[in-house]
Amino acid sequence: MSPTPVPPFARIANELRAQISSGALAPGQRVPSTREITREWGVAMATATKVLTALSQEGLVRSVPGVGTIVVGLQAGSGQDSTSQATADQHTAGDTGPPAASAALKSVRSRPTTSPTATLIVTTAIAIADAEGLAAVSMRRVAAELGVATMSLYRHVADKDDLVLRMMDAVLRERELAPSPAGPWRDSLETAGRMLWATFRRHTWLAPALSLTRPQPIVGGMAYAEWVLAALEGTGLGPTAMLTTHLTLFNYVRGTAMNLDLEAEAVAETGLSSRAWIARQEDAVQAAVATGALPTFERVDTAEFNVDLGELFEFGLQRLLDGLSLMIKTGSR
Repeated sequence: MSPTPVPPFARIANELRAQISSGALAPGQRVPSTREITREWGVAMATATKVLTALSQEGLVRSVPGVGTIVVGLQAGSGQDSTSQATADQHTAGDTGPPAASAALKSVRSRPTTSPTATLIVTTAIAIADAEGLAAVSMRRVAAELGVATMSLYRHVADKDDLVLRMMDAVLRERELAPSPAGPWRDSLETAGRMLWATFRRHTWLAPALSLTRPQPIVGGMAYAEWVLAALEGTGLGPTAMLTTHLTLFNYVRGTAMNLDLEAEAVAETGLSSRAWIARQEDAVQAAVATGALPTFERVDTAEFNVDLGELFEFGLQRLLDGLSLMIKTGSR
């Protein structure tokens, strides 16, 4: 009987695990990023992501904003966690990462715990996700941060899927809307859109975790939907149009917010801010413009323009509501 073939992600994880065990990859050193793994081993991005996720769940590596994924451990002779030192190095370099998220995680670590509650487990998982991304969250990692046995968590949380649902519900309840919408529908939808945007900005992992086509049964999310639908009562829109409007607004905010998580990941992998990365592409852009094939682009392009997601969000929100206003005025359904 032939042996069961080892999946590509497991094979690559084994190679990196061996390098960590042998010291070839020492504590504090960066491990290959997902892009580097795809190039070196010739695998898909999803496979590369599974490699780092597996190592993270084992507690062997940790993602540090502005640095990348590094080997976890104590630096020789210092007694300091290498992750903390790497983050400090980034702060010295002027890239502060998410200070609020880091502070929340430090607060968890400094709190003595003997018997974790469901609330504390969820709060700890959120702090990890805010600081290092959702892939860094595992039952083992949460237990390690709390200083308790992993099995003690299962008295309160069924598994990681259950934990993530609880995390999403908790952060969607952080910023409460008024008990019921009041005033013009447009003001209410502006409030709802901005509240959701603020939540996504605070928890950049949330937008990719939520699904539009396979919505999770999250009470906090359903309460948000209820509020938006109530704001549309009396506009003349039918039930289907009301639900479609809610989903369109949600999808717009979530879609824009997806860039927050992607940018955080890109900064972690490259150590470059968006502005710094764009500056590095200037020669290639100018070479393309110099061909004369992009006259309109050349006319409107300016080195002074900076992509600001907050401004893009607000511009798009107003245009979306302009279109909805016209739809309501003309009685379109």
